[in-house]
Amino acid sequence: MAIVEEKLAPIHVRGKISELILFISTAKGAFLYYSDPDRRHWDVNGPHFLGSKVYHLILDHRDNKTLIASTQSFNNESIIYISKNLGRSWEPANSMPDFIDNNYICYLSPGHISDPETWYAGTSNQGLLKSIDGGFNWKTIHDSNSNSEINKFINTNKNNYQKNSKLQSIIIDPQDKKHLYVGLSPGGVFESLDDGKNWGSLNKGLITQNKTNKINNPYSIALHASSPTYLFQQNSLGIFRLNKSSSEWLHIGDNLPKDIGNFGLPITIHPADPNTIWVFPMDNNETFSRVSQGGQPALYCSQDAGDSWFRQDIGLPMRNAWFTVTEKCLSTDCMDNTGVYFGTTSGSLWMSNNEGNSWRQIAVHLPEITAIETGVILKK
Repeated sequence: MAIVEEKLAPIHVRGKISELILFISTAKGAFLYYSDPDRRHWDVNGPHFLGSKVYHLILDHRDNKTLIASTQSFNNESIIYISKNLGRSWEPANSMPDFIDNNYICYLSPGHISDPETWYAGTSNQGLLKSIDGGFNWKTIHDSNSNSEINKFINTNKNNYQKNSKLQSIIIDPQDKKHLYVGLSPGGVFESLDDGKNWGSLNKGLITQNKTNKINNPYSIALHASSPTYLFQQNSLGIFRLNKSSSEWLHIGDNLPKDIGNFGLPITIHPADPNTIWVFPMDNNETFSRVSQGGQPALYCSQDAGDSWFRQDIGLPMRNAWFTVTEKCLSTDCMDNTGVYFGTTSGSLWMSNNEGNSWRQIAVHLPEITAIETGVILKK
């Protein structure tokens, strides 16, 4: 059987790769796009779960074959599906906590590489789930202190924000399997050092940036898989960096051009360089437009952990392209010349095979894209 590895693995040289795979989640199903190492031509497999909204489809980098998908059917039933053969067949999870009946699962994350059967899931309304049997059975994990800050946020958001509150980012520290980060939107970033039993706030430095006293929304957080020096986040206040040896966030989005601003939803890291990151800035006026600035989409890249930025828009539309790119719709592959991918709510899929220096569209007229993940099939 072919071996599959996700981008958590070291950078691969083209001679080792048989095929590259994109796992595309959409509002009406999931699609798998295949290409050779040149990434010039793409074949598609799917749709899977046609008619269901797929919030997240992700490859398990630990066993090199498992896919897990979070879906919501037309009658609002939330179901997790597991495939042990790259999507050729699917099995539903056996059991979910009762409260899932009125919620949906917006984020999936494999556990630490040393725990091959462990998975985590984030929900809306806000909750954190854990499975220790490969995704077939799930239980809720939460702070044991009912008066903790994270529990107060979750309870307040449940009452005030209803379906708009999400636990939409989960990161496991590659150096410590019990060290977890989650992003509550709204609420902020929290960390646990004991696998979710107790949680502490990780939001110092954001309060001084919050001129309106609004609750912070961390739309996306990112930590490098092999060199976890910095934790990055794109949130409702901008783009921030946290040195793991520190406890205070630095506002690196201020270094973007002022006419572009630093509002956006996704952020992603170069798989081989923990200092290189990409973001997709969008307009966020009083009507919450959340579209590419001036109808001229562009990504911005930093190669020094956010101290400086440069624009990457060659090949993207020059005018009248009002793209919206949501939280999980910006990703990278693990090729030696890293590919960068983003998908829009209007169903277009874009790629760069040269680290963002030029772009081309590889799919159009898809349903609204909700998430992008990548993987490769290695030669036998």
